Amino acid sequence: MAEGQPHLSIQMSDPNTNGILGRKQSSPDLAGKGGSVLTFHNVCYRVKIKTGFLCCQKTTEKEVLRNVNGVMRPGLNAILGPTGSGKSSLLDILAARKDPHGLSGDILVNGAPQPANFKCTSGYVVQDDVVMGTLTVRENLKFSAALRLPKSVKEQEKNERVNQIINELGLRKVADSKVGTQFTRGVSGGERKRTNIGMELITDPAILFLDEPTTGLDASTANAVLLLLKRMSKQGKTIIFSIHQPRYSIFRLFDNLTLLAAGRVLYHGPAQNAIEYFQSTGYHCEPYNNPADFFLDIINGDSTAVAMSKIDEPDTAEEHTEYGKTLAEKLAETYSNSAYYQETKAALQNISLGDKKKTKAVFRQITYANSFLHQLKWVSKRTFKNLIGNPQASIAQLCVTAFLGLIVGAIFFGLKEDSAGLQNRVGAMFFLTTNQCFSSISAIELFVVEKKIFIHEYISGYYRTSAYFISKLMADLIPMRTMPSIIFTCIIYFMLGLKPTVEAFFTMMFTLMMVSYTATSMALAIAAGQSVVAVANLLMTIAFVFMIIFSGLLVNLTSLASWLSWLKYFSIPRYGMTALQINELTGLNFCNSANNTSLKFNQMWCTGDEYLKNQGIDASSWGLWQNHLALACMTVIFLTIAYLKLHFMKKFS
Repeated sequence: MAEGQPHLSIQMSDPNTNGILGRKQSSPDLAGKGGSVLTFHNVCYRVKIKTGFLCCQKTTEKEVLRNVNGVMRPGLNAILGPTGSGKSSLLDILAARKDPHGLSGDILVNGAPQPANFKCTSGYVVQDDVVMGTLTVRENLKFSAALRLPKSVKEQEKNERVNQIINELGLRKVADSKVGTQFTRGVSGGERKRTNIGMELITDPAILFLDEPTTGLDASTANAVLLLLKRMSKQGKTIIFSIHQPRYSIFRLFDNLTLLAAGRVLYHGPAQNAIEYFQSTGYHCEPYNNPADFFLDIINGDSTAVAMSKIDEPDTAEEHTEYGKTLAEKLAETYSNSAYYQETKAALQNISLGDKKKTKAVFRQITYANSFLHQLKWVSKRTFKNLIGNPQASIAQLCVTAFLGLIVGAIFFGLKEDSAGLQNRVGAMFFLTTNQCFSSISAIELFVVEKKIFIHEYISGYYRTSAYFISKLMADLIPMRTMPSIIFTCIIYFMLGLKPTVEAFFTMMFTLMMVSYTATSMALAIAAGQSVVAVANLLMTIAFVFMIIFSGLLVNLTSLASWLSWLKYFSIPRYGMTALQINELTGLNFCNSANNTSLKFNQMWCTGDEYLKNQGIDASSWGLWQNHLALACMTVIFLTIAYLKLHFMKKFS
């Protein structure tokens, strides 16, 4: 910590078993500033890419990284390269956040294999901001402290840690301001990025990774963020980050530079020696030219030095193509013969590999600092705060439900016990169940919108999948599904003049709730793991359209062919509508009016029981409650599918 600044010491884990290995195990050759040293040996990474349609798919293997070696010491370690060079892949591999399939090589921390839970003990700031916009800066940091610091750390110490980070990151003025969403204005881009960094600094990690920390920031704000990182690196932290094209004022802050192109290392060494190295290979940086731009120009073959070297050469298309194809390889070969490469190899060879473990075996282990109940408490607390802080969706849904209830109540107002009354009752029940199904489509966004936040926090060890899943259900099912059903029933029931009994009223309310729960569960099962809302929305709409066909109104289910009739058992609206019809129509007589004669003449049904019998509906008590049992079973099945999809979802890039 900076001199004169209070430092809060928090013991995270046993340094010999669980956290980043103790400094005493460092090799003498890697004695830097007292921080952790990360080394990587012969790292290769290949991915399989599938092309074509399902019937004729072809799998090709693409080489992302090839024989990458390096040493990352305490300080600012930049990974620079053009788009597609593999810099983000290398960063994810070093941070143990890349899918281990196709990965080979060794990554060591202080001369020993990475701890199994390295991804949980190190810090990782993703390129896209993953803070909750409806919460304040302080609330986001408190959330991180509550879940990433063990319960042995007292609440007062956690608050002190949060305040310390707020002061260090210069966030004191906006500490109690909301971060902001796409609908509400919040803190600035630089303050948002610093909040992201603060979330990772809660555990005081020895190694901090950042994926393009200047993305989306203006030049001045980007410079301020890098100055902050520079100050942190002087305190002994090893900061490793990828960056695309920094300005000179940012470049001069770098301590170490790794230059990549086409998955090959073109330079790895002190950042301030990079220009001198390329001058020794025949590439001269023009005065006032940004070094970062100069390096990228060399890689892309656009540099003045490259152009001048080709003036006297025959400009044939064949030679030009060959030059462009082999430029990165030539630069990589030049580097492999340089003194910088030999120095890196010598440093790596002096490190005792000890008991080398395959990185594949340890990459996926995630450890948690707190119990399931503690995680559930804090994730639920944040979810409800998010709901309250972003009331547009919830309040809008309640208002739309009330308005729709009044409209439907006006259309079917004062139902009578005649032929029109029977038709209107059945029509109203069909609309109620259909509306409950389609209004549940909004649940699709529950997991899709927060997918990036969930993946990042899960990998970082914030909480278990089960804690997140249950908290989201509690926050969605209770306010967003239960309340609209209650409001809808209270408005509709009395305006329509349905059965004036308490039992029938609450049975209808319970039925609408169950239909809503089941439809919501189905939406979650389809949407879990999806990245695009539109795809899940389309699948839900198609499913509900087919379910409506078999709901019992559009077609008499008793007349269906045997090879089609089994589909009715998968129809959510059918169970809801059947229960509502039994609840309302049993005991009603529709032949007591003046139209009695015409009804009998047209061979219509006089009683609700006759109508139910014609529809093939069992009007007994079991006939009523078996629908609720079926809906409950479907809800459990759909929620299980949703949880399993969330649990086994690919969380590594």
